[in-house]
Amino acid sequence: MPDGASLQKAFAFLDDRRDWLIARLAAAPVPIAFQAGAIVPVLGQDRVLRITPRPLPGNGPFRLTPTSIEVAGHAEHIPRRTRDGLVALAGTVLRSAALEYSDRIGHRPNAVVIAAPRTRWGSCSSKGVLRFSWRLILAPEPVLRYVAAHEVAHLRHMNHSPDFWALVATLYPEFERERAWLKAHGSALMRFG
Repeated sequence: MPDGASLQKAFAFLDDRRDWLIARLAAAPVPIAFQAGAIVPVLGQDRVLRITPRPLPGNGPFRLTPTSIEVAGHAEHIPRRTRDGLVALAGTVLRSAALEYSDRIGHRPNAVVIAAPRTRWGSCSSKGVLRFSWRLILAPEPVLRYVAAHEVAHLRHMNHSPDFWALVATLYPEFERERAWLKAHGSALMRFG
């Protein structure tokens, strides 16, 4: 509600749009908790979340295999450890992609930060700091790479001008397909964890 709006008007607004609101809520993706048996996509490949009470050999509490995500610990620690492992993996993959693209344009970022924004997949500050959503690790790898190329292009062009889009196309020629994937499927990534 906007500041100063009356509660009565807010309820009237909801009443007028009840059918629309019910339809939107029904269409919203069902949240998927990080718990045993959950199917979690990593770089576009579905993996089963498996829990083991024993430590994993040499890898701490998180390990990615071709078909699973293995997390060690008691049930109450699994959501945090799964998220921490995915954040670390996102950091590795996104930093690598960002540095690859930045080397190609001769413009290195001052930092690459992995965060948990609610509304953006990535951003580039005027100080050359690239920020990426950890949830990009849940998207297919080409989508993650497009976002990395997009943000690196902002190191040279802090806008969405034709020159900016031309640079994005030079760094990642198939960007339109990946951009369309994010528009169509990106909100579903928010349901995990």
